[in-house]
Amino acid sequence: MPEFSVKQLLPRLWLRWGLFFIFWTLAALSFGTQFFFSARQSSLPITWWEALSSSLADWYLFAALSIPLSRLAGRFQFTRNNWPAVGGLHLAAGLFFSGLYILIRACIALGQGSLAGQPMVFGEIYRQLFWKTFHLNLWIYWAILAVSHAVSYYRRFHERELRTSELEVRLAQARLQALQMQLNPHFLFNTLHTISALVHIDAEAADRMIARLSELLRAALDGTGTQEVTIAEELSFLQRYLEIEKTRFGDRLNFRFDVPKELESLYVPNLILQPLVENAIRHGVEPYARHGEVCISARAENGRLILRVSDNGNGLKPGPLRTGRIGLSNTRQRLEQMFGAAGNLELRNREEGGMDSIVRIPRCVQPSTSTT
Repeated sequence: MPEFSVKQLLPRLWLRWGLFFIFWTLAALSFGTQFFFSARQSSLPITWWEALSSSLADWYLFAALSIPLSRLAGRFQFTRNNWPAVGGLHLAAGLFFSGLYILIRACIALGQGSLAGQPMVFGEIYRQLFWKTFHLNLWIYWAILAVSHAVSYYRRFHERELRTSELEVRLAQARLQALQMQLNPHFLFNTLHTISALVHIDAEAADRMIARLSELLRAALDGTGTQEVTIAEELSFLQRYLEIEKTRFGDRLNFRFDVPKELESLYVPNLILQPLVENAIRHGVEPYARHGEVCISARAENGRLILRVSDNGNGLKPGPLRTGRIGLSNTRQRLEQMFGAAGNLELRNREEGGMDSIVRIPRCVQPSTSTT
């Protein structure tokens, strides 16, 4: 459950008690006005203040008694199995409520009469109030009880919705972290495989790759648990990764970035581009002896951010798209978890040759997911 400071809680308490006071005051004004005009129709000598003070005494007393009643209602609520016992308890409590109201109201009427210079007999006041209000008091008791139950059920329903929402958010975050944890070893194993292939061919190049891999792993560990980073941070990580691949492929691989400066502060999923670049190198550059090029670009269109990784390979082969690889599969799942239908990954051939991997996500100016 969320925690509130005293400064946050006080306005809510003032609002709640203010509404409580306004409700019972309006009830008193309504019944006092009705009492005044009905008394005038009966030619009873009663003033507006007498009618109002009598009504205020009635309804403010109901208001005071409703406070312990609401607590009683909260402690003993009706369920499918306990309704006979709870019903009997509230029946007894309703009789006690009515009798207590009559007793206190008689004392108030005695005091009002003394202040007005009209001495009254307590027994006579009590008898009149008993025959006049006993059954009405029972109805008011059950009305207050019903409202208390309704408020309690609504509060519990709202709390259950909040807990369900929090659990859904935590589940989504756990899934995202699981996908990211699955992606990191996959990337690491591929890089180590590249280093092992270079050790016996070009020891100096392998040594450079190990040093750059160390820097890359340090950056990856710093971002562990962070689901979203700025484009600038994502490109910085990608630069280190591409330098490792550049060591492996040498002049066969060129890469370039085409990202406007004003977009670098926008947020994107952490490590969203690395598997796409890896896929472009593995299937668009590695199988061919010719010069390969990978371009990473970003554009903002209609409130969305378009990230594109392009290569100059032979593109996709005819037939169903093969997207079962860990990197691409995780990328699709992460986009679905984070953005739903608003995020997607599209693979398509380029007219000039090669393939485009296109990520479409909402244009985020601040992180939309929590970090741990």
